[in-house]
Amino acid sequence: MNTSSPAVSNNLVWAILSTLFCCLPLGIVSIINAAKVNGLLAAGDIAGARDAADKAKKWAIYAAGAGIVVSIVYIVLVMVLGVGGAMSGASSY
Repeated sequence: MNTSSPAVSNNLVWAILSTLFCCLPLGIVSIINAAKVNGLLAAGDIAGARDAADKAKKWAIYAAGAGIVVSIVYIVLVMVLGVGGAMSGASSY
C-alpha cells in the first residue's frame, strides 16, 4: 500500500516571481492558492490540491501577462508623450 501523497507542484515560486516582477494584485491571488496546496495534500484532498495548484499557475500567468501589457503600454506612452513633448518644447523657442 502506497501511503505517500502524489506529487503536486504548488507553483509557489512562479507565484512569488509574478508578484514581485509583474502584477502585485494578481500575484497575491496566485500566492494564496499556492499556499493552499500543501495543506490540502496533507489533509488527503488530492483533487483540491490539484485544483489549487492549477489556480495558482493560472493566476501567475495572468499576472505575468498583465505585467507585460502594462510595460508595453508604459513604453509606448513614454515614447509618444516624450517625443511629442520634446518636439513641442523645441518649437516654442
